[in-house]
Amino acid sequence: MDFAAARRKMVDNQVRPNGVTDRSLVTALLEVPREHYVPAAKAAMAYMDGDLPVAVVAHGKPDRCLLKPMVLARMIQALELAETDRVLDIACGTGYSTAVLARLAARVVGLEETPALAESASKLLASAGVANASVVAGPLEAGWPADGPYDAILINGTVDSVPRPLLAQLAEGGRLIAVVGTKAPGEVILYRSVNREPSGLPVFDAAAPVLPAFVTPPTFVF
Repeated sequence: MDFAAARRKMVDNQVRPNGVTDRSLVTALLEVPREHYVPAAKAAMAYMDGDLPVAVVAHGKPDRCLLKPMVLARMIQALELAETDRVLDIACGTGYSTAVLARLAARVVGLEETPALAESASKLLASAGVANASVVAGPLEAGWPADGPYDAILINGTVDSVPRPLLAQLAEGGRLIAVVGTKAPGEVILYRSVNREPSGLPVFDAAAPVLPAFVTPPTFVF
């Protein structure tokens, strides 16, 4: 399969027609080999127009996906990354989103739930020559304050809400983006920290896999 041609088709048919115009981002999408971060048996599906399951974390089903290319691209574009930014990539899966972000920012920390998946993503990033990113393991909803504060945080999936301690890891002027909502499609919300007080603004509607770590347990009503 001609993966370079598939990347070009992904950008031309899925990404650009949906308002992604940032040249640096488009270049990153054309150069980062998405197939490198997909199980070998699914390599031919790497550039499909949809969410692609890549790993089972701990919930008994394929609960970690590469987000639909158009959705991921629009979310990253909305973050308005600068070359000097520090970025936290939550639910980074096999590391594809981390690799794209690493082309646009100074430093990226990928966060996964299990040491095994974090190690796998680290190896894939290293073998692709990505030197300004690392992957750590820990609870997704807790973020990774050890390397904060961050100029930008990307959450790769749908959440019921964004925990306050996670928003607190944003630097002044920092941005966090996630798909928020219990009904499909959810809303992509961009949060911005001003005077250390975050506020959110809807950017576009999108569907993305639910991240169980961010699901609010049902409350019992008498």
